Amino acid sequence: MFLNQALYIKNPFWMYLLGSFVVIIFTVIGQFPIMFFMTGESLATASGDPMVALRNLDKNLQLLLLLIPFVVGFLGLILVVKKLHERTLKSISTARERIDWKRVLFAFVLWGGVTVVLVFADYFLHPEDHQWNFEPTSFALLFLIAVALIPIQTSLEEYIFRGYLMQGFASYSKSRWVALLMTSLIFGILHVFNPEVEKLGYGILVYYIGTGLFLGILTLMDQGIELALGFHAANNLFTALLVTSSWTAFQTESLLIDISTPSLGAELIISLFIFYPLFLWIMSKKYHWTAWKEKLISQLEYANSALH
Repeated sequence: MFLNQALYIKNPFWMYLLGSFVVIIFTVIGQFPIMFFMTGESLATASGDPMVALRNLDKNLQLLLLLIPFVVGFLGLILVVKKLHERTLKSISTARERIDWKRVLFAFVLWGGVTVVLVFADYFLHPEDHQWNFEPTSFALLFLIAVALIPIQTSLEEYIFRGYLMQGFASYSKSRWVALLMTSLIFGILHVFNPEVEKLGYGILVYYIGTGLFLGILTLMDQGIELALGFHAANNLFTALLVTSSWTAFQTESLLIDISTPSLGAELIISLFIFYPLFLWIMSKKYHWTAWKEKLISQLEYANSALH
């Protein structure tokens, strides 16, 4: 099974801490281009504020600079897995013999379709909350950047939290639920640096932690991160292409700009308690999931690591 793979490698937990630190160093190195642009732009503005300088850059350039650290970080993760742990990337991807790209595609298409429907339903129901923002040249450049790099951004997050660290915590604690809880908490808390938190308050962290739990359950029940990879990529990619606002992490040349007053409430509840459970139910039926208790909260044992 997926988490059992870490037991047989017998890497001590300090290796996972060191590996995480190495990935962080790589992402910091990947931030050098954005630091260069922010410093140069801030010197040219009256405010001297690097964040103001960043917002003054072209939106497509902003997005490119924000995504480069994830590309460099992914290279760091590959290095850590192969050289530090002497493992393959597949071993933190799935318990199957090979990565199931059909699973990735199914989750991507399903959640991408839901996102499209929800965005345009909101647009037609509340047109006063949106501005049409389509400009062919800018959108085409956004499309190229987003399609090329956002899946790398989301994949790095899934490989780190649902793959690498989940196996690390499982190996240390011998507990599936500890691995699920710890990775979800860390995933959610790290989003505290997102501008959405400043705008909506710390209550939005409930949504991020809940999303981490949802993606973790997907991974444990399906014995691999393929469904989480597809879901996360669709969520970020389609959102970046379809709608942006002045207070979100990604400022893009999307089709729509949301100009409504942001607030916590129905959207958070609907996602956590309706859409996420419904998505899990669909996956459970399609892939015939069984033994929920065993796969989510039982202790790990040195048993046959083949996929059940």
